[in-house]
Amino acid sequence: MKVLNLYAGIGGNRKHWEDVEVTAVELDPKIAEIYKDFFPDDNVVIGDAHQYLLDNHQDYDFIWSSPPCPTHSVVNGFLNAQGCKRYPDMNLYQEIIYLDKFHKGGYCVENVMSYYKPLIKPYVRDRHYFWCNFEIEECFKYNSFNTINARSNTRMSTSDNYDALVDLHGFEMPKGVSKTMSVKCLRNCVKPETGNYILNKYRED
Repeated sequence: MKVLNLYAGIGGNRKHWEDVEVTAVELDPKIAEIYKDFFPDDNVVIGDAHQYLLDNHQDYDFIWSSPPCPTHSVVNGFLNAQGCKRYPDMNLYQEIIYLDKFHKGGYCVENVMSYYKPLIKPYVRDRHYFWCNFEIEECFKYNSFNTINARSNTRMSTSDNYDALVDLHGFEMPKGVSKTMSVKCLRNCVKPETGNYILNKYRED
């Protein structure tokens, strides 16, 4: 199965995928290098995932896309009250609509739960929204990631944050990557078990 993994980050969603030929697209060269360290057999493209999807979606059986989430996050409610005003990035909905109408294979578009009512109804698992062209089960459990977030809002050190996220995702970051960058990358990961569950649900469909 040929899989396109867009906005790949360090590959949290991809960790447990098996019997797949993966092309990963990541804009940040430093993060792409970390991805390569974890998944040396994948084809890694450093570039604009939004444009890559438009140009190449027809070459893949399954597409996973995780567009940037900050402008959709519930944090925007607090930021707006403090004078930080920004529009939601509509690339998210562009990709959902385009894949739904023109992609012949399977797809999953992932994002955080938003501060507004989603314009297109998603599935909900953990703290994420998922838009798929196949059915997945919804799961509203308060998971360990939320516990880490709550602890990090107190006086949890960067090192403690890092250790908790490594336990959650099972990634020990490569040597030479700062703890601050490691925490940022790990916090952006989809849980590996969730990524594997969704790909397998597509295979069952």
